[in-house]
Amino acid sequence: MSDRRIPFPFDEFEPKWQARWDAEKTFRTPNPGDADFDASKPKFYVLDMFPYPSGSGLHVGHPEGYTATDIIGRAKRRQGFNVLHPMGWDSFGLPAEQYAIKTGQHPAITTTANIATFKRQLKSLGFGYDWDREIATTDPEYVRWTQWIFLQLYSSYYDEETQKARPVAELEAKGWTRDQIDAVRLAFVHEAPVNWSPDLGTVLANEEVEEWRNKGHIVERRPLRQWMLRITSYAQRLIDELEPLDWPEGIKLLQRNWIGRSEGAEVDFQLAGHTVTVFTTRPDTLFGATYMVLAPEHPYVSEITTADQKAAVEAYITACAAKSDLERGDLNKDKSGVFTGAYATNPVNGAQIPVWIADYVMMGYGTGAIMAVPAHDERDFEFAQKFDLPIVQVVQPTGDQEWQGYTDPGTAVNSGFLDGLPTTEAKAKMIGWLEDEGRGKRRVQFKLRDWLFSRQRYWGEPFPLTWKDGHHYAVPDSELPLLAPPLEDYKPSGSPEPLLTKAREWVELPDGSVRETNTMPQWAGSCWYYLRYCDPRNSGRFISEDAESYWGGGEKPGMVDLYVGGTEHAVLHLLYARFWHKVLFDLGHVHTNEPFQRLVNQGLILGEDGRKMSKSFGNVVNPDDVVREYGADSLRLYEMFMGPLEQVKPWSMKGVEGVSRFLARVWRIAFNQNDDGHWDVSPKVQDVPCTDKELLRVVHETVKKVTEDIEKLSFNTAISQMMICTNAFTQVEVAPLKEFTLLLHALNPFAPHLSEEIHARLGGTTPLSETAWPSYDEAALVSDEIEVVVQVNGKLRDKIRISPATAQADVEALAQASERVKEHTDGKTIRKVIYVPGKLVSIVAN
Repeated sequence: MSDRRIPFPFDEFEPKWQARWDAEKTFRTPNPGDADFDASKPKFYVLDMFPYPSGSGLHVGHPEGYTATDIIGRAKRRQGFNVLHPMGWDSFGLPAEQYAIKTGQHPAITTTANIATFKRQLKSLGFGYDWDREIATTDPEYVRWTQWIFLQLYSSYYDEETQKARPVAELEAKGWTRDQIDAVRLAFVHEAPVNWSPDLGTVLANEEVEEWRNKGHIVERRPLRQWMLRITSYAQRLIDELEPLDWPEGIKLLQRNWIGRSEGAEVDFQLAGHTVTVFTTRPDTLFGATYMVLAPEHPYVSEITTADQKAAVEAYITACAAKSDLERGDLNKDKSGVFTGAYATNPVNGAQIPVWIADYVMMGYGTGAIMAVPAHDERDFEFAQKFDLPIVQVVQPTGDQEWQGYTDPGTAVNSGFLDGLPTTEAKAKMIGWLEDEGRGKRRVQFKLRDWLFSRQRYWGEPFPLTWKDGHHYAVPDSELPLLAPPLEDYKPSGSPEPLLTKAREWVELPDGSVRETNTMPQWAGSCWYYLRYCDPRNSGRFISEDAESYWGGGEKPGMVDLYVGGTEHAVLHLLYARFWHKVLFDLGHVHTNEPFQRLVNQGLILGEDGRKMSKSFGNVVNPDDVVREYGADSLRLYEMFMGPLEQVKPWSMKGVEGVSRFLARVWRIAFNQNDDGHWDVSPKVQDVPCTDKELLRVVHETVKKVTEDIEKLSFNTAISQMMICTNAFTQVEVAPLKEFTLLLHALNPFAPHLSEEIHARLGGTTPLSETAWPSYDEAALVSDEIEVVVQVNGKLRDKIRISPATAQADVEALAQASERVKEHTDGKTIRKVIYVPGKLVSIVAN
């Protein structure tokens, strides 16, 4: 960084104000029950997405959302709200565990150091967090309540009649057996094909596979006993209850698509003495089903495969085992498959159709079997073309489109009793026929799969469960938190056995039972952290009833009023948090049915080279460096001035410098630097009434616009208005203290250090952060003059200022008398003058 002369002494006053805010706990927010809690105030809960404290610390892309929430939080606090604006750490995770594997150092040591770095950086930017509410998912008390919430899921089932979670104790009272209850728990055991990495020693989520393979790690598919959460029971509610939320439509669409609701029919095919059920959204095309495809993992594959196809089928199954679901599904562009040698019976016409296996059909989706209608399904069409399978038209397009590969509605053809019916009627008639004949039924299906909740890692919450005689049991609440013991080493064994199996004394209990050795995924802690922030030191409950009632209060369904974060969490984190919240709602632990009322996704900040900031590109900008050279306020203001919050924007150090110059202009209105480098109050600032009506108008217009723009999160336009206001002050001989202070009030949420320092040096005794938000004078917004543009032959030549009451003839005369206009009209004949009242005079001359 350069050793340029600092244009205002941010290096002196920024640390001073940060220390004061810390010492005085300026942004502490009292809770119901606290002596200083004021229940008459409305609440505003503003939340940043939970950061993972990585070893590399923040880069300048991270503070974008944090600055936005800080601005609106500071403004709301001054507008009379009890503002909850907390910060904490999503501190479990694989990176810390990988470091432990390399060094032998307990992951907690790395995590604690990373948190300290993040916290120092955030404090250096002056964010108004209530640090008394700081939490980390690795804190024992937090682990305790994460485990407690898991046990609520474990001890519940989904009542289809009431469409709510209910305690399994109700089923016990009805005489259900242990096995029957275990089969319906919201947390259940299932042997599932997973993405196993032997060198990482854990299962990976589908979304993680590509990342870790690119880092050189092995990932293979294999079946493992896993804990699952029955999120599929909530699929319809997760769709329906999105509607009242103030979320971007694009994010809502991503969630709906991920859940994937489909209406159609289940159809039963007979195959080698078995009934194979397939789900289809187009039962009207059943006459066109010319082959069937099973998932390679389908339990019937080994039984139905003929001897001459056995070797090819087994080789194909082995190849599929190495692929993730994403590689087999959305990323699968190359169609592959193998004929089993077997044939199934099409129930509608008795046709014998060949049965194939293919990797794009998976056991986790639907029934693990599909009927293929290649004439009217793009994927089936490509597959049939590649393997020379029959293609039979059963839908006539409505227009002149080609029928092969046609997937839209049309008219049924070559379909027996459906011929001539439009698609909607054909669907209904076919479903009725299937139900009447006992060969199928109406069905709603979801693409969403149950949540695979197990990891074989060390650095995660242990499951509060034990096993004995083949059954699992909940650990009593009194024994929570159940913490993982330290290990001699954290290296994976290469087998699927979880790392905790190494701790034999911890695993094996005196009564002969053993502890569950899988751990929870990182998602667990981030599913409910927004609730713990409301009551972080409560040792008797995960959140008190009073705190939950107050912070979750209001007419809207969501608890958090404003949630800001990146689009990378658009589906999974939001979906998982919504699921946990709904379970807690059903069981009566919270009274809102959604966690986040308003969601805003900030846009990515790219490097100066236009690429995503990454160590590999060498384009990461450390906020510490920017703060050192330009100050925290300059970084904050620049991140908000770059463009609309939601847009992707490239970083520019020249842009930071430009914003720094603006702040310096504000400073220099109030102070002059003397020869010894000290800053003296400028004689320009005087405690006198404002007699300049134009300045008065600009100031009150600024307060109005900044107030409105903060509410809309339109921070860049608010800053533009404050720049206009600053320019107005530089152009007058006297800057009235009252009006200049109004500018400082408006600037305060954006540049809190500078505005507080100027205010204090000018005699302010109460910090701006502790004063009420300013109001604006409507009367002052009315201008005595307006600006009118003057054009000659369509080109701008001048601007004139007039009273709004000036007669048209006088306006036209003033325009023609302008020296700049006369330069272009002298010697010419004025043919026409057009006046658009209050806006434009257009002169035509030749």
